[in-house]
Amino acid sequence: MNRFAFVVHPITPKDAAKRYPAAKYFPDKWIEWFLAKKKPMILSEVKGIESLTGARTEGLFIACPLTPHMMTSTLSLEAVYDSIGGCCEIAHREGAQIIGLGAFTAVVGDGGVTIAKNSPIPVTTGNSYTVATAIEGAMKAAEMVGIDPRISTLAVVGATGSIGKTCTRMLGPQFAKTIAIGRDLERTEAIAHEISNGSATTDVHALREADVIITVTSSDVEIILPENLKRGAVVCDVSRPRDVSVRVARERPDILVIEGGVVSVPGDVDFGITFGFPPKTAYACMSETMMLALENRLENYTLGKDVSVAQVEETQGWAQKHGFHLSGFRSFERAVDEASIERARQARKNMVQLA
Repeated sequence: MNRFAFVVHPITPKDAAKRYPAAKYFPDKWIEWFLAKKKPMILSEVKGIESLTGARTEGLFIACPLTPHMMTSTLSLEAVYDSIGGCCEIAHREGAQIIGLGAFTAVVGDGGVTIAKNSPIPVTTGNSYTVATAIEGAMKAAEMVGIDPRISTLAVVGATGSIGKTCTRMLGPQFAKTIAIGRDLERTEAIAHEISNGSATTDVHALREADVIITVTSSDVEIILPENLKRGAVVCDVSRPRDVSVRVARERPDILVIEGGVVSVPGDVDFGITFGFPPKTAYACMSETMMLALENRLENYTLGKDVSVAQVEETQGWAQKHGFHLSGFRSFERAVDEASIERARQARKNMVQLA
């Protein structure tokens, strides 16, 4: 039986209070100073993963003590790589044969390439299966609220990133119009020009035209606000930390926001910790790492700033083979209920009637 490891990290300084309760009483900058002194550590053991084929795997969650803000603003890239590399060393020492990089550890620097070169075991970011589930979730949600892609507009925020590029390439041709949104206009235009219906911008206000949005940036702050969104839109937020402001949930009941990449894992699974998800569910990036172990594909897999369509399709095949599948929709740590879907559906109907 192959063993895997997966790297997690605090999204905000206050997340450290889950392990160090006193942290909730201190300013964020003090907490980050403390975290900068910490070494990676084992958080929990993962047991009970069993494929439909009968194959089994188990593993570890390993904590990198750095927040996104620390990785991008307060520490050197070398220091960040050292911390993530320490996670790889722990994984190897504990018998893991492959390791996945979660959240910001998957995007910082060169998207895992340097980490993989120096790791004693193979590395993946999990982004291939993340793309697969983001596309599946966005399209399923669009159908549920009555959006017909053939007459609708898609927007991808973070379109020059590894996940955003592939989402644009695979989903864009299915929509009447596609808007690629990124920080660098030249790079964003290059992606938009790959599809016949594409346009590019750096302005998030272009989201007011979009019926379906996939957002997956490396920002450490919320960038999508209530005033940016069209009535009855569907937003699939793949980013951690989130791109979509919690204000959208409070102020725009007509918008359906779903979290990207929440997956049911086969077997009698015990993760040893909770992510705020229902039991036996995990992020898609975690699931990709598990599937590589089940497939005996102990190799570097999804790395760098590009995810190929072939990799996305391959992980979809593994998921079907082993019994991984998209879980029910979640939004801001809660299950999406039928009432939320109906509000977005009704908002679209009203908009059509007024048009």
